[in-house]
Amino acid sequence: MFRAYSMQCLVVIAHPLPDSLCRSLAGFAAKRLEAAGHQVTIEDLYGDGFDAALTETERRGYYAAQFDASAIAGEAARLTEAEALVLVFPTWWYGFPAILKGWFDRVWSPGIAFDHSSNFGPIKPRLKLRHVLAVTSLGSPWWIDTLVLWQPVRRILRIAILGACARGARFNMLSLHSAENPSTERVARFEGRVAAVLDRWPIAHT
Repeated sequence: MFRAYSMQCLVVIAHPLPDSLCRSLAGFAAKRLEAAGHQVTIEDLYGDGFDAALTETERRGYYAAQFDASAIAGEAARLTEAEALVLVFPTWWYGFPAILKGWFDRVWSPGIAFDHSSNFGPIKPRLKLRHVLAVTSLGSPWWIDTLVLWQPVRRILRIAILGACARGARFNMLSLHSAENPSTERVARFEGRVAAVLDRWPIAHT
């Protein structure tokens, strides 16, 4: 016997231009998830004026008895409630945009994304994420990102960030390379790849 199951999905967009390809892809992903019956929340880091800089108080509180999350309470609540996460961002200099890196620095913090272990040992994951999809655009060709640099953004997300804070999450990453001026056909094919991943996310369980 199956019953409808709607995941809480968080779509995070990190691009400053309102007419960017990344924003279009984020909208496509959100509509696809909503059409499947999932609950979707959009975190627009630039549009919401998110401050990427980790504050002195936040950094000093990393090892306090309780981390002071008052300044990022809304972002923290949306992250901890999410069962699925879609990250949409450009890859700049083979890394995250500063605003997205700041979101990781400030929001993926103690008591929210992880707990410290005793004696500064491995941290303990807290997030309940089941599925994570990263969608990124790059100006460089695929072979530089893959063969020369070994996909640094993918490795950081999969091993360092999700590996520490959401070990049970199933991770996919889709990269549109040579994306400075992609044809309509290339974008449509890429959207098809995004849809194929999202359509595999469960919408029912026993």
